[in-house]
Amino acid sequence: MKTMLEGKNVIIGVSGGISAYKACILVSALKQAGADTHVLMTEHAEKFIGRATFEALTGHRVILDTFESEEYLIPHIQLARTADLFMIAPATANIIAKVANGIADDMLSSTFLACNCPKIVVPAMNVNMYNNPATLENIDKLRQRGIEVLEPDEGHLAEGISAKGKLPEPAVLYRAIERAIAYGKDLLGKKIVITAGATREALDPVRFITNHSTGKMGYALAKVAKCRGAEVTVISGKVNKLSDSVETSVFTGIAPANGVMPMEGVKYIEVESAKDMLEAVKNEYKDADCIIMSAAVADFRPQTLADNKIKKNEMQPSEDGSYSLKLERTTDILKWVGERKKDNQILVGFSMETENLIENSTAKLDKKNADMIVANSLRVEGAGFGTDTNKVTLITRDAITELPLMSKEETALNILDEIFSI
Repeated sequence: MKTMLEGKNVIIGVSGGISAYKACILVSALKQAGADTHVLMTEHAEKFIGRATFEALTGHRVILDTFESEEYLIPHIQLARTADLFMIAPATANIIAKVANGIADDMLSSTFLACNCPKIVVPAMNVNMYNNPATLENIDKLRQRGIEVLEPDEGHLAEGISAKGKLPEPAVLYRAIERAIAYGKDLLGKKIVITAGATREALDPVRFITNHSTGKMGYALAKVAKCRGAEVTVISGKVNKLSDSVETSVFTGIAPANGVMPMEGVKYIEVESAKDMLEAVKNEYKDADCIIMSAAVADFRPQTLADNKIKKNEMQPSEDGSYSLKLERTTDILKWVGERKKDNQILVGFSMETENLIENSTAKLDKKNADMIVANSLRVEGAGFGTDTNKVTLITRDAITELPLMSKEETALNILDEIFSI
């Protein structure tokens, strides 16, 4: 499966901070994703971690001095010409001051100055050094020149205190690179609202009715749409989220089978029930260019909600010994939006079927006044709930397009391409 960074040329600059070890995890993830990754270090960085580590991870020489390279005649110029992105992580106060003021006295700062590609600087340092007016002024200079500067995290610092200045986890840095260069920004100016995950319909304070949806497809759509420049809002039912810790982060996929990973820069609205999701959709859909309804919304909910846990002896069996639960219909949110959407809005629904996939999904397209239905079958291997892959058929009024089995991110890319070709 192709990753979002395959074939990209990425330079990681490492300056002299204790958090330099996190760059190893980032570089390894980039390499596994198929990115041609080069590491440039300052002399102080080598005090914290040896260049041999990065050379083993990347397969390239790590150059500290501008004139020491055997790989390139003029290394800082050659690397700068081919780079798709340059990230400095960690970025000390010293390297920030250099690059903000055009100082190029080593390989890292010289190459940074020579690059015309997108650049990201990730400060990591003592909290007082970070808050020093000189450092803050230098960061402002970088931002004014169009260089992205990530905020450092708050947490335990090397000097033993908890404060702002910690390097964000490698997963955060990886996703910042994805947002910057994975795709062209062809969806800039577009607002997309996506529903994702499963709703829960409560029976009492303990029990509820739900389904097997994990939210992976909706979160993949949000990730790809954000990387393509869209303003994205996700109205999220229940999903299994992952933290950004080193132990659980997954850099090259949306997430493993036990959860999903939110994307920075996306607005998330968490909801519980179908009623909650409807109210959130009502608040968000009006000024959206596209509404993608990928959530698995319950069609029914218990007719009554008990204030306390229902005891076994409170349930009365029928004559045959069976028990009944009275249900009522929830509002069909896709249909509700279809009845109200403007002519310039694109409405996309999802259809999970176990039989008659095309017939049932085509009927849904007309009945819900949708512009496209993304249909898949639970019977197809690799297309069920909780998988990292999907196999869908895109149904519009003009065409039926069957996509091959692919990752959910690749599926999301194809869905978005089709949406904005309607």
